[in-house]
Amino acid sequence: MAASDHPGPNAPPGEPRPSASLVIINHRNEVLLVQRNPQARSFAGTHVFPGGNYDAKQDSSLAMTAIRETFEEAGLLIASSESSVDLDDATLDEGRKAVHEQETDFLTFLATHSLTPDLASLHPFTTWVTPPISARRFRTQFYVTFLSESVPTKFSSGYKEGKLPARRINLMPPQYYILETLRQLLPGHTSTAEQRERVVLLSHGPFGQLVINPRLHRDPASDKEYFIYEGDGLRGGATGRLHRVVVKRKGTAFTEIDLQRNFDIFTEDVSSNLYPTDARL
Repeated sequence: MAASDHPGPNAPPGEPRPSASLVIINHRNEVLLVQRNPQARSFAGTHVFPGGNYDAKQDSSLAMTAIRETFEEAGLLIASSESSVDLDDATLDEGRKAVHEQETDFLTFLATHSLTPDLASLHPFTTWVTPPISARRFRTQFYVTFLSESVPTKFSSGYKEGKLPARRINLMPPQYYILETLRQLLPGHTSTAEQRERVVLLSHGPFGQLVINPRLHRDPASDKEYFIYEGDGLRGGATGRLHRVVVKRKGTAFTEIDLQRNFDIFTEDVSSNLYPTDARL
């Protein structure tokens, strides 16, 4: 985190900006990631799911934010057409550029081409709030959606499908948390109906509505850093319950992230409203 991203010593925490991010899973259980600009003010160079800030002028909901931002950032349009004719790459490219440069708004683009955003295909998959130690704060609603086995036609030519090279990439704890959760639910290289049903079932339970407000904790004995999440024993949860990540950093990058979670995410509700008084960290 850059020094400019920290609030001054006497400054109150900034109000989190509403935002949304979309976790897109294909038929091979691969997940789409995009790399942020290395010069970006926030999370420079990290790999993230496509997403961005809520725009009241264009977005009827956070799900719409996720669909619009995915189109702008990745060239993938999560929408259905009333026509039997798919849009060609040139039309998608032109529309993507126009929406991104604010020459037109997303709703106008959809209406012009008789497109309906597939809002029902998005499933909530936790909300994350940037800790108060950051000056630039976000309240990000994550969603999960599945692509069909056939390669979608509604891609702009800016979209390129491919695997990351065999190297380490820079993730933030929320992205790691979600990817590790999905890894446990989607074993193997073929997405099955049973796997997808389990993800949707999890989304419709307490996990999908869970709001995570990370709390930083440093252990002076081991010099380890933790982000402690709702329901952890250090946040008023049951003795011995773990809901945290252990991290190591090099500069602003996270070099190691280890998720420690020992409760049933399908059945146990660890929402913060169940633990109104956090233990002192």
